[in-house]
Amino acid sequence: MLLKHAGLTCSTEENADKFYRDLLGLNKSAPKTLPADLSKAIFNLEADLPIVNYLDENIHFEVFITNRVGSHSEPIAHLCLEVDDLSDFIDKCRSMSVDVARIPKGDKTLTFIKDFDGNLFEITQS
Repeated sequence: MLLKHAGLTCSTEENADKFYRDLLGLNKSAPKTLPADLSKAIFNLEADLPIVNYLDENIHFEVFITNRVGSHSEPIAHLCLEVDDLSDFIDKCRSMSVDVARIPKGDKTLTFIKDFDGNLFEITQS
């Protein structure tokens, strides 16, 4: 089995660009629109939904731009990303005002960040 993409939401394209392109270093594709009839059939949301894809050879995020971002203030659902150098990545997050949570778990420390719209990511080092 192969994960083809992760579909997430952001409130603005600018927030999506800052996180997925600028922080994660992914390539941004030309924005598209999911027509209202398909949006209604898939998400029960009768509105045209702008979509921006951010990707590289290993990962693909399909980001829907909508003001209906996360109905829960503290998400449980999350994605885990592996980075080459955790310390450098944490420094970059902090330089971009991305909150970093370092959570002790036994003899190791878990690292979590949220994008600018509250999507939760666990970060590990390769």
